[in-house]
Parts: sequence; C-alpha cells; structure tokens
Amino acid sequence: MSDSSFDLVVIGGGPGGYVAAIRAAQLGLSVAIVEKRPTLGGTCLNVGCIPSKALLAASHHYHTAAHGLGAFGVKVAGVELDLPAMMAHKDKVVADNTKGIDFLLKKNKITRILGAGSLAGNGQVTVTAADGAVSTVAARSIVLATGSEVTPLPGLAIDEEVFVSSTGALALPQVPKRLVVIGGGVIGLELGTVWSRLGSEVTVVEYLDRILPFHDLEVSKTMTRLLGQQGIGFKLATKVVAGERKGAGAVLTLEPAAGGATETLEADIVLVAIGRRPYVEGLGLEAAGVDLTKRGFVKIDGSFRTSVPGIYAIGDVVGGAMLAHKAEEEGVALAEILAGQHGHVNYEAIPSVVYTWPEVASVGRTEEQLKEAGIAYSVGKFPFLANGRARSMNDTDGFVKILADAATDQVLGAHIIGPNAGDLIAEIVLAIEFGAAAEDIARTCHAHPALSEAVKEAALAANGRAIHV
Repeated sequence: MSDSSFDLVVIGGGPGGYVAAIRAAQLGLSVAIVEKRPTLGGTCLNVGCIPSKALLAASHHYHTAAHGLGAFGVKVAGVELDLPAMMAHKDKVVADNTKGIDFLLKKNKITRILGAGSLAGNGQVTVTAADGAVSTVAARSIVLATGSEVTPLPGLAIDEEVFVSSTGALALPQVPKRLVVIGGGVIGLELGTVWSRLGSEVTVVEYLDRILPFHDLEVSKTMTRLLGQQGIGFKLATKVVAGERKGAGAVLTLEPAAGGATETLEADIVLVAIGRRPYVEGLGLEAAGVDLTKRGFVKIDGSFRTSVPGIYAIGDVVGGAMLAHKAEEEGVALAEILAGQHGHVNYEAIPSVVYTWPEVASVGRTEEQLKEAGIAYSVGKFPFLANGRARSMNDTDGFVKILADAATDQVLGAHIIGPNAGDLIAEIVLAIEFGAAAEDIARTCHAHPALSEAVKEAALAANGRAIHV
C-alpha cells in the first residue's frame, strides 16, 4: 500500500521535472516531485548551467579589467584574482536559484519528497531516503525526468582531483598552470574559457576534426580561430589512448584519430568533457518493462509515453538536444497533455548557445544539413564589424547568418557568433516558430544603435539588399 497518492509523481527535480510539476499543478493536478539531491534544480542549477555561467561572467569581468579597459580610457592597475571570492559568488548564485525553486513548489502546493525514486509497478513509486528509510507513493501518471550524467572516458578514472568532470572543474581550489580539456563541445569550451581567462594554459583535445561538431561548419572554423587568438590551443582529430597521474599532475598519451605515432601531453588538471549519457541507474526500468533505445535512452512516442501505460519521460533521459530549455518545453507540453490539452514541442525551434566570448547561438538547420537534404537555400550574412553598437563596445568579432528557403524565403536556420548572441537568437527562434520569412525580419524596425540590427541586416542580405555592408 502507498503512503500517499497523487495525480502525478515526477521523478527528478531538474528543469524538466520541476517545470512539468509546476505546470501540472497550475492545471489542477495534485503533484509530488521526488528528488534525491537536498537541493532542487538538477544538474543545471547545481553543477551545470548556472554555476558555469556565474564563473564565465566573473572570469570575463576579471579578464576585461586586466586587459580590456584601457581602450575605453579606463586605467586599472594591480588587478588581482581572488579565486575564493569568485567561487563564493558562484555558490551564492546557485543557492539563490535553488531556493527559488523551493519557493515555486510551495507556491504551487507541490509535495516535495526527498529521496531516490524507483518504479515499483502498478502506478507505485518507491522512495529511498539517504538514511535507508523506504516509503511508497502512488500516482495515476509517473514522469521520469532524471536527466543525464557525465560520460566517462574508458581508461581514465575521474577522481575530481586531477582527472575532473565538469563538476570538479567548477570548484578547482587554484588556477591550474596547464589544463587539458578532452572534448571540444560546449562544456569543454565554456570551462576551458573560464580557466584560460584566469591564467591557465589550456589545450583542447578533440577526436573529431573540428570543435563544436554539431554546429554549422563555418561557426566551428571561426570559433577555432577566435578561441585560438585568445590563447586556447587545439589538438584536433586526436584521441586520448591512455592517462595516468604523475606527481601532482597527469600525463596523457595521444595519437591521431586515424592512427599513427603517439605523443605525450602533461597537465596539472585534465577535464573530461566528452558528453553526457542518460541517467537510468536504479530506476527499476527493466523490472517495470520500460524499453530503452539502443543508445540507452528511455524510449518514448510523440506524446512522451514510454512502453508502459501511465509512465512518461522527458528531458535528457529521452535524448535529443540535451538542453535545460528543451527539457522545460517537454515538461510543459506533457503536463498539458496529461490535463487534456494539446501540448506540443517544435524541435526545429530549440536554440543552442555556447557562452564563450564571443557567444555562439544557433537554431534550426545548418548549411550542411540543408545541402544533405537537397533543399535550395539563400544565405544572408552580416558581420558585427559593420554594426555601430558592436564597434562602440569593442566587440566586433563574429557575424549573423540566416538561412532561408530559396523559393519561399521561410527562415530555416540561423547561426550567430558575437556579443550577446544567446539573446539575439531569440528573435530568430520566434521567426521559425511562426514560420516567418527572412523578409518579415527585414521589414521589422530595430532600434539603433543596437546589436540586433545585425539580425535585421542579415535578413536583408538573404534577399541581396543589406544596407550597411
């Protein structure tokens, strides 16, 4: 027998889980959320999106004060790094955000259950507390929103001292002289940027022949050049075949991805950032009959239903873009479906942002995807070098690129490298969501002087009539 019963029990308190819980409660369902961490927010708020952005902002301020203010007529002498204070800032940001989620659950009268949840069959969820105490809750519907975990690299044991995951890289006690990042994706580049700004000699080792491999090729090539100018080194098409601790640091053995002579690379800290995998351990999926995909994700249909009636799944654990905002959209859509409405997620309109500087933001198709699909398209491109606001900020690296259907002018994708790219992309995401044409963006008045004018000019350029370039 269960200790209590709800319309909906959500296992996992990350962005997908807590948003699903809140939206379901707004729609009148009785909701409980099961989370084993003492704080809510999942990986994103605790050891992912939020703390990394806090360090990215802080390190950017430090680097600008040390190297970038003179051009504005601001003389700063004796700039010093106070790493404990920077970490305290990060920790406060995390604490404030997680407390905010607690408040939202209370506001929406959602029952919070502390412990590890697992499926027990017949609409039951078993919750095991940290002290081993076990309780059971029942629900008409159960949502798996357990997120993802760091993908390990075979042969390298992560000890969070010398070989660290993203979690360890967010809390290093001192700036490493030499940092090697294994993986040229978003996490590796963001955290590599943080420590590079603070004084580390950073080398990124990437198995593929380019960084940001899922982005538009032009974006990947441009960011390799820009980050290289910032002092980050790259070893592309290179694999790590071995690694061991040596003294207070580590030594890695590398070889070309295609095979060949090996070389060694020494480091004080090695960050393993080769991706994330679904978190399914201890959920009782096999016993409950929940099917997984070949890659280990929970298998769902178009309405987030698993192979077991009454059990649903969203977010990283189901695959697709492993992004907090994608999980949130799925959480809202599922809650609305469970309440008898028509929730839906447009996966063509999910933006992706890399919070380096300059930032990188993308949505929709890349040029390579359009070519592969045989879709004729036009390209509208505008450089920030020709944008008045970017010039005034001394942030002229990068461009806005809009891809539009050659026949209909409908926006199919967009790729931005530049200042505040993560904010600028929102306008183009909205355009894709509503099926707008490049002409619609071009005909929309944009404030002057503003970075967003680069978006307008790129839309104009898609039809061959950019004004300022």
